[in-house]
Amino acid sequence: MTHVQVSNNVTIGILALQGAFAEHQTALQKLSCQKKISVVLVRTAEDLSACDALIIPGGESTTIAFLAKLSGLLEPLRTFLQQKPVWGTCAGAILLAQAVENTKRGGQELLGGISVTIARNGWGSQVESFEAPLSIDGLLDPSTPFMGVFIRAPVVLALHPSTENPPIEVIARLPINLVPKSQKLILNDEGDSSPHDSQSIVALRQGRHMLTTFHPELTKDSRFHEYFVRTCVVPTLL
Repeated sequence: MTHVQVSNNVTIGILALQGAFAEHQTALQKLSCQKKISVVLVRTAEDLSACDALIIPGGESTTIAFLAKLSGLLEPLRTFLQQKPVWGTCAGAILLAQAVENTKRGGQELLGGISVTIARNGWGSQVESFEAPLSIDGLLDPSTPFMGVFIRAPVVLALHPSTENPPIEVIARLPINLVPKSQKLILNDEGDSSPHDSQSIVALRQGRHMLTTFHPELTKDSRFHEYFVRTCVVPTLL
């Protein structure tokens, strides 16, 4: 079991309109804490109001946004983002972006909250999905790689830091040598692959919010969920 130091009971919501919300619920339930982590599947504004933090799962970002609008959740979600921690995985990462490219015709609603531009399906189609081991210093047992599952994953095109917002902290990058040959090359302006290029970023934090372009919930490794609770959620409860 993974252990988290929590000084109070904490309620973490998972937006449960579409996508891999059940897998996030299972991962959170694996965490062992001094006090209880309660999980709420969020489908209404009333559900959201009970939460100390929120996870927006992978799935289909335009569908999640459409269903959130139908449920009257878009504005409550935007208000929640201004006050409490939110983590978006894959489709959830797209919804947290400041801007998005490669959208469907007509565009899509975004929640914002993280100062990045993201491209949908940046690595290609479903059949071009892949897995890659990631080295991440902030996780428990950092010497053990975390297996990133990339399914129609978005790509971070640009960071937009400003003095008005918290700094952006890169948590994980995809090493160029781990990109499958079938995938698009990551190139900088000079036409070379660069470990510092924004497109190699697969996990980052800005203030209390976090995004991952891959799916931690589709592994049996709950360390990313522990990281979110420990670094993003617990400090807001102290």
